Amino acid sequence: MNKKKIFNDPVYGFVTIPTELLFDLIEHTYFQRLRRIQQLGLTMFVYPGALHTRFHHALGAMHLMSLALRTLKDKGVKISAEEGEAAMAAILLHDIGHGPLSHALERSIFDDVHHEAVSLHLMRKLNAEFDGALDLAITIFQGTYARPFFHQLVSSQLDMDRLDYLNRDSFYTGVQEGRPGADRLIKMLTVVDERLVLEEKAVYSIENFLVSRRLMYWQVYLHKTVTSAEQMVIRIMQRARDLVRSGTEVPASPNLHFFLSRNVTQAQFEADDTILRRFTRLDDTDVWGAVKLWADHPDTVLRYLAQSMLDRHLFKITLQAEPFEEEFQLGIIELIAARFNLSPTDAAQLMIAGRISNNAYDAEGRDTIDVLTKRGQVVNVAEASDLPNIKALGQRVEKHYICYPKEIL
Repeated sequence: MNKKKIFNDPVYGFVTIPTELLFDLIEHTYFQRLRRIQQLGLTMFVYPGALHTRFHHALGAMHLMSLALRTLKDKGVKISAEEGEAAMAAILLHDIGHGPLSHALERSIFDDVHHEAVSLHLMRKLNAEFDGALDLAITIFQGTYARPFFHQLVSSQLDMDRLDYLNRDSFYTGVQEGRPGADRLIKMLTVVDERLVLEEKAVYSIENFLVSRRLMYWQVYLHKTVTSAEQMVIRIMQRARDLVRSGTEVPASPNLHFFLSRNVTQAQFEADDTILRRFTRLDDTDVWGAVKLWADHPDTVLRYLAQSMLDRHLFKITLQAEPFEEEFQLGIIELIAARFNLSPTDAAQLMIAGRISNNAYDAEGRDTIDVLTKRGQVVNVAEASDLPNIKALGQRVEKHYICYPKEIL
């Protein structure tokens, strides 16, 4: 069977699968599940074109990895065929542990189980299935390989993951200002002492990348309407979970019901293959199928939340720099209780308060973006740039929000 397939990607054009192992990984049921998980969760409520999936993103990140490896080879960096395949497998599988609706439900369905840990566990399962073919890929993914630049290409402040999701998400949302200039950044990559750096002439491209990242976070990922929608679906799952665990009948697919009915820890996840099997059969369709059923549930809170999601009747959301006063929050709960004839406890389920924050670049972090100067020195890009923007982009911006039904206005 010919396994040297070509995908026609709307962002990059033709994307080639260069090895049989990568083809077999893509064909595996664990990876095919990513077709049924949207990359941007509920962002489609604001940007109707944002319907691309984790499957698209993983293939795109693999393609960018192939371009980066080719660039480094052209600059004299010794990369074996085994290392190249392992790096591409690591980036291909980096998101394989994502649950339904991507980040939105990571903490409402599971109990302290994070997608990075699930990805690693699934990679180990695949490695056993493929007779150790992923040994090196797992070492690169974990950051324990002797040549650190491979891990930096997979996971750092300027990795192939970020370059693809910024490129792809700006394409599908139509937010053209979010394009990070990936082609030029990849062309500027090089390696010094087995660490990934960029040539000094890439400084302005790095600044553009960081500006694009900040813009995409505030205009897309942390858009206030997207935040409202995500918090509502999280609250829906929490309400369903609480009802199920109190003995109330809440219809759902068998696999979703399993996770709603019990706390599943990381240790249990890794010890019990039946839990893993249930997880790998969960995707966005389980969540939306359940929400459609719950729109007719006897519980007032669950019914209202589910119907509101289906109709895109989203909560009013207000943002401010300081936390909302407790007295203000209690006042909103009283209004909700009066409007919907609910107890204060149930009314509190229809008010959500929290905070969002982002900084485009962590100049003090472990994996800084480093630049090779013309004098041969490797310095942090924040020091290499004569522009104040990069230092400013390192400052964390935090916003507090409160969400509640529009009916109480």
